[in-house]
Amino acid sequence: MSHDATTTESDASETLTMYADYVCPFCYLGEASLEQYRSGRDEPLDVEWHPFDLRSGKRGPDGEIDTDADDGKDDDYYAQARENVERLQEEYDVEMSHSLATDVDSKPAQQAALFVRERHPEQFEAFHEAVFDALWQDERDIGDPDVLADLADDLDIPTDDLRAALDDAERESALEERFAEAQQVGVTGVPTFAYDGYAARGAVPPEHLRRLVES
Repeated sequence: MSHDATTTESDASETLTMYADYVCPFCYLGEASLEQYRSGRDEPLDVEWHPFDLRSGKRGPDGEIDTDADDGKDDDYYAQARENVERLQEEYDVEMSHSLATDVDSKPAQQAALFVRERHPEQFEAFHEAVFDALWQDERDIGDPDVLADLADDLDIPTDDLRAALDDAERESALEERFAEAQQVGVTGVPTFAYDGYAARGAVPPEHLRRLVES
């Protein structure tokens, strides 16, 4: 993963935007780095999650993942990814039950998260964290509506409302628009941290996030 800061076309903002997909292990590690940086700040930092579809190269015309589709990632790619995940786990002191989740579709989880942020904003941060932990700590399938409903129920979010949101075609279209927006501003991989016209890609260390935001 590159740790170089690059310019981005996104609008300048006092909010740090994190483009991420729940099935990306580097996003989970990036969240840990971000929290380490935020905890060391004197002032709070607003962070906005922006969904990204890491599986876009494997989706068929019906939107479902085609596991046989060639997205350019071979065995060597995944071997290197595992090695990088293990290195960053140690560097950031993060426990993960597995290093990759290639058979999980996070689209339902991202649709659910947008619903929670819209309708239950006070519980969004906890739900967002719970989705990440469910996959990377507990090895649960966050593409399963039952799993997402369980996570919502734990936070007293009405599960019937969440299930209805998952079945809502308009919400699915809105999510896909967010995916397209990320591509339009030049985001090609995650995590990508964007702030005030600049961006850093990868699970960068806390010090790099400090330079991105404060310099």
